[in-house]
Amino acid sequence: MSYIGPFTEEQKQYLAERVRTAYPFLGQNAAGQFTNDPEEDVYGTPVDDLCKEELIKYKQNGLDCWDTMCVNAAKDIFPDPDDMFRYKFYGMFHVKPAQDSFMLRCRIPGGQMNSLQFRGMAEMAADWGGNYTDITTRGNFQIREIMPRNVVNTLNKLTDLGLTSRGAGADNVRNVTATPTSGFDPQELIDVMPLARSMHHYIMNNRDLYGMPRKFNICFDSGGAVSTCADTNDIGFYAIEAGEEAGVEPGVYFRMQLCGITGHRQLASDCGVLLRPDECVPVAAAILRVFIENGDRTNRKKARLKYIVDDWGHAKLLEKVQEKLAFPLRFAELEKCAEMPIKDRQGHFGVHQQKQAGLNYVGVVTTVGRLLPGQMHAIADLADKYGKGDIRLTAWQNLIIPHIKDEDIPAFLDDLKAIGFSHTTTNVSGGLVACTGSEGCKLGAAATKSQSRLLAKYIEERVTLDCPLNIHLTGCPNSCAQHYIGDIGLQGAPCKVNGETVDGYHIVLGGGVDDNRAIAKDVFQSIPFTEVPDLIVRMLQVYLEKHEANEDFCAFTRRHSVEELRELFSPLAA
Repeated sequence: MSYIGPFTEEQKQYLAERVRTAYPFLGQNAAGQFTNDPEEDVYGTPVDDLCKEELIKYKQNGLDCWDTMCVNAAKDIFPDPDDMFRYKFYGMFHVKPAQDSFMLRCRIPGGQMNSLQFRGMAEMAADWGGNYTDITTRGNFQIREIMPRNVVNTLNKLTDLGLTSRGAGADNVRNVTATPTSGFDPQELIDVMPLARSMHHYIMNNRDLYGMPRKFNICFDSGGAVSTCADTNDIGFYAIEAGEEAGVEPGVYFRMQLCGITGHRQLASDCGVLLRPDECVPVAAAILRVFIENGDRTNRKKARLKYIVDDWGHAKLLEKVQEKLAFPLRFAELEKCAEMPIKDRQGHFGVHQQKQAGLNYVGVVTTVGRLLPGQMHAIADLADKYGKGDIRLTAWQNLIIPHIKDEDIPAFLDDLKAIGFSHTTTNVSGGLVACTGSEGCKLGAAATKSQSRLLAKYIEERVTLDCPLNIHLTGCPNSCAQHYIGDIGLQGAPCKVNGETVDGYHIVLGGGVDDNRAIAKDVFQSIPFTEVPDLIVRMLQVYLEKHEANEDFCAFTRRHSVEELRELFSPLAA
């Protein structure tokens, strides 16, 4: 083609008009593809029917707010309301009025970190945060009290450490969890850490897996001794042995459980699918895409996988999933597979032999997950000195240091004690789980972190238990501390006392996961926290007096009705 010279003014005006009429909007759809025309619906939902959050995503993909974040950081200002939601796509949450600052939620697949990353997190908390970190119930870290000017600094350093927070909030797949002892647990059937990391990187590298109808949780359980609460996830992959009776070659497979959402009082249920390890990630990806295409985008309370399955049933969901797979799904009855291994309820504490001869892993007590930067540096030093720099975070808000030689255990435990930590705990403190609560979360209705410690101390001074007890304190119905799976679960609920609003709790009893799975029963409503310690002590005293042989507290509460429990535990029954 020959050169015909520059455009005339008339040609420029014509082209400008064509661009304005033919391309009124140049954006990206959910698959990250550029679009010339605005979409009139989002996966079949008319734009006019979208809820507020979906409209925000429709206007601009949450991943496309980086320029805004940089400008706001330079000006040290908070974003406007729409961008406040988009910041969550980068794991940044504005938690006003609890704290007029940001909380960073990371992505740490499988809860596996190295000592360099651990020190880097400590530095971020000291330099730009509130000088503390919190281990979460997804084997993850949060840093709080980050001001707008340090948002970009924090995210850049996280990347430099080989970590990310991309997709850690809003309507995305949250941190992919895995058995924290994976790779060295003698009981495990398979090392699932590679699967957790593969799932993590698949999500990171497929833009269409961002901006789902709501959040989504995925977990891999190796069959190891330490629970990772897989049946509280939208997808829980449980390692299991199966053979000819199940119609497969003998080996390790995964049962797929679906629709765990404890805040909605439901644990995941087996859907009849039996998967080879290499099939788990593509099947999960197919489920995510079915969810994206069919999830409710008008009502946030119904925008979870559970509600699709409630409407369709497992069979139709799996038909839709099959359409997206290049291999056939494999079905087998659960009863024709080996039983899932039993969990050690306090296996995340103490000294345990690894499957590698001469090596041990040690579970370190970090009460309700809070750590100071100096403590984190000291822990990283121990992991380097005695192990291989490997540190694992658990769903129980503590950490594990593996690969310690037999002969080094005494010195390790001495050094651990010298920096203020222990590998042993009580049957009460060992099962204590608490979300951030009103001290750091705008949704929190009670000061769960501080009150959990007060509660444990009060109980331990008055009651001695010979079996583990899980007490979960969560600040709101979202149930970040998963109160419905606790032996005793407390949900923050403001109460009126003498005309004043005070911290209080609804109390549920008898929950559990894995081989002890159940959703706890609602027993007491709106109990002021000042009355909670005495009430729980009363519960435990009645249990100790009336329980049957070898019956733990959870089993005791399950064999009584709600009315019977109220009568048994009422102070008037004394």
